[in-house]
Amino acid sequence: MHFSQRYLPHLYVVGQPAFVTFRLYGSLPAGHEFHKGPMSSGKAFLHMDRLLETGQSGPMYLQSTNIAECLVDTIQQGGRSSYVLHAWVIMPNHVHLLITPRMDFAKLMQKLKGSSAHQANRLLGRTGAPFWQKESYDRVVRDLVEFDRIAKYIVENPVKAGLVASPQDYPWSSASGSGLKPAAG
Repeated sequence: MHFSQRYLPHLYVVGQPAFVTFRLYGSLPAGHEFHKGPMSSGKAFLHMDRLLETGQSGPMYLQSTNIAECLVDTIQQGGRSSYVLHAWVIMPNHVHLLITPRMDFAKLMQKLKGSSAHQANRLLGRTGAPFWQKESYDRVVRDLVEFDRIAKYIVENPVKAGLVASPQDYPWSSASGSGLKPAAG
């Protein structure tokens, strides 16, 4: 187990499921700081996610088919080596994952975000520009009830955002393919 804190506290546990959300650099309105104030981390996450779902400011690079396909490949590749991949969705400006880490969480995220940022920036013809926001939201999943609730939240995110009528209709989600994997025992 490893604990670190930047703006949000992070608790990393290899072998225990985790819910992870990361977003594009500049995807929240300028000056908006969801991590400050009297809000719990859960309420701060919901506030941030609602802002991201409305997509009223910032880049929306992940709605590009080429970038989304590249990110799907990177996520699934990590699922073969760095983590067990349970559920995932790529929204226009952020990503939700439900994973069980097989390695140090910080290194896992650095590898995932670094590789995908490099490939996406290449596709966009950008150099030297940040792609992902440094800070991610992550939460250790405490039990099977929470695991199931988070998995459902992830695959229903495109429906909640008004992008599709059914989770299976959204192409950039674990719901569109082979479905969810059960929790690692």
